[in-house]
Amino acid sequence: MPQLNKGGKFVFGLSIINPDLTIYIPPQALLEYDALRDGKVIIFTGSKITGGFCVTTYPLLSNSKLRHILRECPALRDCQLSEGEFTRYKGRKYAWINIDKDGAVKLPQNTLDVLELQSGMELLSIRSSDIAFTMGAKGPLLEKAHNFHGEIKRY
Repeated sequence: MPQLNKGGKFVFGLSIINPDLTIYIPPQALLEYDALRDGKVIIFTGSKITGGFCVTTYPLLSNSKLRHILRECPALRDCQLSEGEFTRYKGRKYAWINIDKDGAVKLPQNTLDVLELQSGMELLSIRSSDIAFTMGAKGPLLEKAHNFHGEIKRY
């Protein structure tokens, strides 16, 4: 896993939004965040600078200082929303999606629209915190990844 600059964020790789709207999550991110555990992950809107979305799991969120999100958003907690349907909470949007055993997620078109993403875009998988990783769609880290002289795997 490369570090794009000294003291900077670690990245897991680049993922393409395929024509069928499938995105393959880098294996190291899947392992580090135990993302295959339940067959579902929670996604939420990324920062204004990085865009894209962040990925976490129910256990990670439930056992973190952010557990109040699930407590205050029971439709998200209990998967009562349709897959990829967002609920708003304190300035961010949250949804759940299925993840298959190979680490692929298929985002519904309406989910992509909310995230301002489209087929063919590259997403940089970034270690963000111990709660979530980011699939960034823009910004300086993605630019650095494109100019990085080391190996960044593509998925």
